[in-house]
Amino acid sequence: MLLYLFLLIYFCVLITVFIYSSHRYHMVHLYYKHQKDKPELRDKLNPLPRVTVQLPIYNEMYVVRRLITAACGIDYPKDLLDIQVLDDSTDETTAAAKECVREFQKEGHDIQHIRRDNREGYKSGALANGLSSAKGEFIAVFDADFVPQADILQRTVHYFGDKSVGMVQSCWTYINRDYSLLTRIQSIMLDGHFIIEHTARNWSGRFFNFNGTAGVWRKEAIETAGGWQHDTLTEDLDLSYRAQLKGWRFIYLKDEKSPSEIPVDINAFKSQQSRWAKGSIQTAKKLLPSILRSKLPMKVKVEAFFHLTNNMSYLLMLLLSLLMYPSMVARINIGWFQMIVTDVPFLLVATTGISFFYLCSQKEAYKDWKSRLIYMPLLMSLGIGLSVNNSKAVLEALFNRETEFKRTPKYRIEARKDRWLGKKYRGEVNLLVLVELLLGIYFTFNIYFAYINKIYVSIPFLMIFQVGFFYVAFLSVYQVILRGIFSSRLARHLLSKNNTDEVIAAQ
Repeated sequence: MLLYLFLLIYFCVLITVFIYSSHRYHMVHLYYKHQKDKPELRDKLNPLPRVTVQLPIYNEMYVVRRLITAACGIDYPKDLLDIQVLDDSTDETTAAAKECVREFQKEGHDIQHIRRDNREGYKSGALANGLSSAKGEFIAVFDADFVPQADILQRTVHYFGDKSVGMVQSCWTYINRDYSLLTRIQSIMLDGHFIIEHTARNWSGRFFNFNGTAGVWRKEAIETAGGWQHDTLTEDLDLSYRAQLKGWRFIYLKDEKSPSEIPVDINAFKSQQSRWAKGSIQTAKKLLPSILRSKLPMKVKVEAFFHLTNNMSYLLMLLLSLLMYPSMVARINIGWFQMIVTDVPFLLVATTGISFFYLCSQKEAYKDWKSRLIYMPLLMSLGIGLSVNNSKAVLEALFNRETEFKRTPKYRIEARKDRWLGKKYRGEVNLLVLVELLLGIYFTFNIYFAYINKIYVSIPFLMIFQVGFFYVAFLSVYQVILRGIFSSRLARHLLSKNNTDEVIAAQ
């Protein structure tokens, strides 16, 4: 009886995962269906409006100069552009930022270094604080891991000639895409979001979101939507939905690129993913009731539900993983033919749906997209491997457990020759890595069980799970050990030269 109960739960979870995975097909359908609805720029603004560029930073010593230099290099009339360096740092970043700001002030740039007494509200608090003194009618935001292009404002600000437009978002690209296997897979994951999802949602008339950076806001849109709020970890997603609920129209420019640096440390990547997962569920709890009660078209409500609750799929995937062995035992007791007819199609559609979604993003973005086919199984494995990390974040959101905003460390990694191990910031490894390791072992046992019982059709699916959990667990530990070894060797080298200050910095 207990076995049948496990089986019932397994199928409920499997069907729900299938529904979320099938939504990827819908996104691809919308993407191709609405190519003709691409936003068009009819008239350029004349005269140009005043723009404030906000650069929120927190302990960004390796990239702060790159960020400020790029912001000051934006091609826009100096008398219509002011730049705010919103600095909440607690380390050497502040001194570096001040020095850089002074240099550009001497060159005639309207740039200010703004500090707060405390870090209340984290990034959203810094943005709100800067907004109170912003001179611009429009607000451009760039995080520390971005390199604003010189023509970014000329390519975006003219869309605000339409008085209903509240925000214009550009598309992310990645400076260090080819740095490692991890960055290659990350870039494909992000491409799916920026190439397919954003385009499909925006061009089909559904809600989509500002991504916290590389976009321009109408100041009035921020203010009428209630301003920056810090009751979720995704202040950008929260404000985006509030603004669109107020009637503001957003525009996504798929072909306008904004270069960024993505995490090279898997523990930093996991921290970033955790923040995004938790914040999206917090936003869903906060805003979905208002969205569903509104008079918005049903297509907008349905897409908002899938968008805001999508990270629930990580929790479902973790439950599916845990139920895998009982379901296999049930297969043996009930009969293989009936089980193959029922659950294999669900698993097949779910896995091929995810691969198809990401493959379409690569085909749309790169001429050599076929060379990326090799990464599809690894991408699915990484997504499954993240399920422990992100499930914890989802549960924290569901049960209202508050956690601080953890920034993603940046190291200015731009080419394969660049190194990050000896640098100051680091992602945190936690006890969840033991759970990931145990799940890898669990799926190794499941593969053995499937083999000895001649359940061969399950082995490829089981291997995707096994590789995912082992990859995330081993890389998390390996990078921490590697960093420790590197830091120890560097410290010994510096001590031999009596460079005490550099030893402290290296640690």
